[in-house]
Amino acid sequence: MYLQQLSVINFKNYAEAELTFSDGVNAFTGDNGAGKTNLLDAIHYLSLCKSYFNPIDSQQIKQGADFFIINGNFNKNNKHEKIACAVKRNQKKQFKHNKKDYQRLADHIGLFPLVMISPYDTSIITEGSEERRKFIDNVLSQTDHHYLDEVIAYNKVLNSRNAFLKMIADTGRYDPHLLEVMDEQLITAGNSIFNKRKAFMEGFTDIFNQHYQFLTEDAEKVELIYESQLLQDDLSVLLRKSIERDRALERTTAGIHKDDLQFIIHGMPMKKFGSQGQQKSFLIALKLAQYTFLTRQKGFKPLLLLDDIFDKLDDKRVTKLMQMVSDNDFGQVFITDTSINRVQNIFTGMDVPVKLFKVRGGEIDA
Repeated sequence: MYLQQLSVINFKNYAEAELTFSDGVNAFTGDNGAGKTNLLDAIHYLSLCKSYFNPIDSQQIKQGADFFIINGNFNKNNKHEKIACAVKRNQKKQFKHNKKDYQRLADHIGLFPLVMISPYDTSIITEGSEERRKFIDNVLSQTDHHYLDEVIAYNKVLNSRNAFLKMIADTGRYDPHLLEVMDEQLITAGNSIFNKRKAFMEGFTDIFNQHYQFLTEDAEKVELIYESQLLQDDLSVLLRKSIERDRALERTTAGIHKDDLQFIIHGMPMKKFGSQGQQKSFLIALKLAQYTFLTRQKGFKPLLLLDDIFDKLDDKRVTKLMQMVSDNDFGQVFITDTSINRVQNIFTGMDVPVKLFKVRGGEIDA
């Protein structure tokens, strides 16, 4: 699978642009703020129906315009597939596949899988557990349509249960039967999500270790550990045990919404003891493991988007990374960098062709 053409109208800093890509490595070069990353984000929209950086669709519309449009032509299994995304202010987002509207955007997720690596990813290490759960959910939702539905259902019941706990505190009225109904719904969705996350992490950890050790040439010992309350007890037991605490705190304290990933280097938390280079290597290995997992599950190669990843990596790690990316294990790749010379030198040295696009203030020269 690869993206043959991309066109945008009124998207971020682009009034209009149309690009034709190589099925190998494509690189956007230019100064910071020129709009390189915006092109990657447009590709991300086509795959996952949303921006990688900002959940508010209307804020992606070019200043002074009332809408944006993104069109993409894919080649998938030697068939041409057309994806169109349109957002108008104060209207529902429209997505079309071969000119047909989707009944649900969730049905699109996973058809054109994608992995993006960006400086923005540091939040996976530095921020709270929600960011790490999002990472797991992003991978699984591209391979299992039911998983996304279950997460949506779980969060809906969780919000209702939390509102109910707050109402009990405010009014003093407690309906144990209603709570029991909510708990049953929470348990059904929660157990399924937990089992899928657990099975995923059991296989994913080995893939991650292989990528990290290749990137760093076995220089560092790292661990990726899945944490869940459900590893110790069944969710039904956890909810029963925590009811008094839940009522006191007015929120649900047990469940898969508390799941987390631990990132460890030399036995210590990566967040506190990992250098910027080590953290970046960890994140890159995490995302490349995601790529490998998706490839195995889908039977074809996702798109790989690398946004400004050369900074904070030493030359040895950059070379190892590019060796991996240009190997047959990867398909179509999109890269952004401020230095055209750096991109040319890296790929010329490996005898890998690269299609260059020079970006200047929303204008593109191929």
